Amino acid sequence: MIWFTAFFMAWGMFLSLPCPVRKWDEAARSRMLVLFPLIGCIVGGLWALSAWLLRLVHCPQALSALVLAAFPWLITGFIHLDGYSDVCDAILSRRDLETRRRILKDPHIGAFGVIALALLMLASFAVFLSAAEEQDSRALLVSLALVPVSARASAGLAMLTLRRMESSQYAETKPKPGYISALAAVLAAAAVTPAIVFGVHGLAPAAACLAYWAAAYGAYRNLGGMNGDVSGFALTLAELVGAAVLILLK
Repeated sequence: MIWFTAFFMAWGMFLSLPCPVRKWDEAARSRMLVLFPLIGCIVGGLWALSAWLLRLVHCPQALSALVLAAFPWLITGFIHLDGYSDVCDAILSRRDLETRRRILKDPHIGAFGVIALALLMLASFAVFLSAAEEQDSRALLVSLALVPVSARASAGLAMLTLRRMESSQYAETKPKPGYISALAAVLAAAAVTPAIVFGVHGLAPAAACLAYWAAAYGAYRNLGGMNGDVSGFALTLAELVGAAVLILLK
């Protein structure tokens, strides 16, 4: 039952879709991270379904690109974009660690965050606008569906293994070794299987994984710890890189 509760806790926190079960149990907090890849399954499955439907109805390419670029932000209620902009504001300020952390916690967005968001949105739109009709649709859809799974399995692992900031909601979380092993197994399956099945066209989930860890580690070093904002920053970039590898490897 506690795993059931943890799943719907994760749904309510990380998805904008109406949550069918509204229940909170503090004892299930660490389990939310283990189930984070299941949230990725929902995001990825609906993202891939959207791509398939848009192609099925021959939607204009520019409109399709707009929908697919915005989809992962809309379905998550912009929660990860918020972390992305906060981290960009903090790191690009180039101030001392204490000031960077204070900026990170500031609920107001600054100039660096606005510029970074604009560049992210332009990049995402450009990536999907570059999609070619002749690309292998099966490989494209499966890999697109697994990019959010790979990114969220990486996020769960990072939150459980890297030193967390005192302000993080997971600061007191003490993970069990089995949780880390389970997330590692899910990450390996999501990142490696598409590459084995589809070859170069299945590299997108692995690219998302690598992008997540590169972005998370860079932010972690700059801010002296891990928290939800850092994870959202890395996850947002991971999904962009995964989509870019998927679309541009023609």
